[in-house]
Amino acid sequence: MLEIYHLSMEELEAGMEDIRQSPRENGLVKLIVRRPNVDEREIVDEAELSLSDGVVGDNWKPRGSSSTLDGSASILAQVTVMNARAAALMAQSEERWSLAGDQLYVDFDLSDDNIPPGTRIQIGSAVLEVSEKPHTGCNKFSARFGLEALKFVNSPEGKHLHLRGINTTVIQAGTLRVGDAVRKL
Repeated sequence: MLEIYHLSMEELEAGMEDIRQSPRENGLVKLIVRRPNVDEREIVDEAELSLSDGVVGDNWKPRGSSSTLDGSASILAQVTVMNARAAALMAQSEERWSLAGDQLYVDFDLSDDNIPPGTRIQIGSAVLEVSEKPHTGCNKFSARFGLEALKFVNSPEGKHLHLRGINTTVIQAGTLRVGDAVRKL
């Protein structure tokens, strides 16, 4: 079993330079995760994105959201995307990346400067639009990666770089695979 060690703020900050080097134009899909049920992860090499269901086979829609008035799934958080370098830093091994709870892990600059809300990104044959809805860490994130990691992603710079990830909406249905390009439209 993998020993779980939570990084200190100093160790996290030491990894920032690598995260800042994420590609701004031509990124790559590094990991695709479906969440069939709460706290379950299914790592796949290929996924279908649909306008109505987000990642097909994921529990986004049936799970719903506490942020909507009626408890239905928030279209603004249909597909969550995390920077793979940030995930690698906090998780410390690829086997633990999926614990962050996101569906797509990409080697791509997710910062406000590079892809502000409203930006469309193409991944495979699908197109996603970056949502204005912030993606912040929660108690589960803190339990899995440590309180310092939660503070790190929610720091002013962490929020600007979207180290916790971004929320997106599917604008064009399609297929994506690990290794596919990520690019701004």
